Amino acid sequence: FEQKANEVVAALPWVKKVNVTMSAQPAKPIYAGQLPAGLQTISNIIAVSSCKGGVGKSTVAVNLAYTLADMGARVGIFDADVYGPSLPTMVSPENRILEMNAEKRTIIPTEYMGVKLVSFGFAGQGRAIMRGPMVSGVINQLLTTTEWGELDYLVIDMPPGTGDIQLTLCQVVPLTAAVIVTTPQKLAFIDVAKGVRMFSKLKVPCVAVVENMCHFDADGKRYYPFGGGSGSQVVQQFGIPHLFDLPIQPALSASGDSGMPEVVADPQGEVSRTFQELGVCVVQQCAKIRQQVSTAVSYDKSFKAIKVKVPDSDEEFYLHPATVRRNDRSAQSVDEWTGEQKLQYTDIPDDIEPEEIRPLGNYAVEITWPDGFNQVFSHPYFDYTIIHRAQLSRLTNCTHLVYTS
Repeated sequence: FEQKANEVVAALPWVKKVNVTMSAQPAKPIYAGQLPAGLQTISNIIAVSSCKGGVGKSTVAVNLAYTLADMGARVGIFDADVYGPSLPTMVSPENRILEMNAEKRTIIPTEYMGVKLVSFGFAGQGRAIMRGPMVSGVINQLLTTTEWGELDYLVIDMPPGTGDIQLTLCQVVPLTAAVIVTTPQKLAFIDVAKGVRMFSKLKVPCVAVVENMCHFDADGKRYYPFGGGSGSQVVQQFGIPHLFDLPIQPALSASGDSGMPEVVADPQGEVSRTFQELGVCVVQQCAKIRQQVSTAVSYDKSFKAIKVKVPDSDEEFYLHPATVRRNDRSAQSVDEWTGEQKLQYTDIPDDIEPEEIRPLGNYAVEITWPDGFNQVFSHPYFDYTIIHRAQLSRLTNCTHLVYTS
């Protein structure tokens, strides 16, 4: 960027000297204080998911990770499939066994071509034979006790399905975004749709769809052996903005078995170009998401009000802090069995102000109040419920609510 800026400005005929100052700073984790130690220095966590086996999800995850690394990012890959880990087959690290830091009781990831790797397949046990709750515990331990160091992107190769393991991953870590992998068949779309709905409920944005094994070229023609793509159907039905097609290509399959990702083996090929476009998309969307999350809810001291920014819009509105505090619906404020209101209107002073507001993943914010109470609200709650309740129950004067829409 600096070199290009110098060249472009210096080319102007009236410019004698150019001095470019780079003010941009690398993205920093915005949830660091709320995470396990091993995850506190990771800026973005990307889930690559399909909810169906055999569609090339691991191929996409590994090649995306090495594409991001080739773009200059610090990258790690976490293989979350304990029953059938793919990472040991797809990459060839010199050290194929995870090491333990006995003093810190942490896991040291192995590396291949600058990318940090963790998989149960590197634990020396191959594939697991265990029940779901045990698997969730193993996943949690591998992910949160690893010394990942400072990473720009951690790519998680999600296992198929929408069960305990997937929910554990989505709840343990603040996923920045998800990339959905599918194939053209209708059966793939049915399973993928379940995964998209799961991410939607957990407020994890799906930023791209990759349709694998889409077509092949022969005799100067392009053939679609599996018919119309399910990828475009996912994009249309769920409003995911970006679709990428991967061809049926023997080299892509062979690279997955050889231990060298295709984007490393043939960085100028057709497949690599597609992954470069996907990498750019992921970088741009993550930056956009981080900006939305970090500015979605804040406290404006001049107004003495909580400011809520509407996603994908310049609109914003303000909420009186006492209204937010009085509308808490946790067990401390409302009896879970009877629904009886335990927190009374008069318990909260009108001049109460939050001590801190911080995001929890992409789905919620946590507000710390002077009395030590931590209140958690999802973003949709801010958009609808508080306003609705404040209007219906008249908990505060309407002048406390300022709307711009």
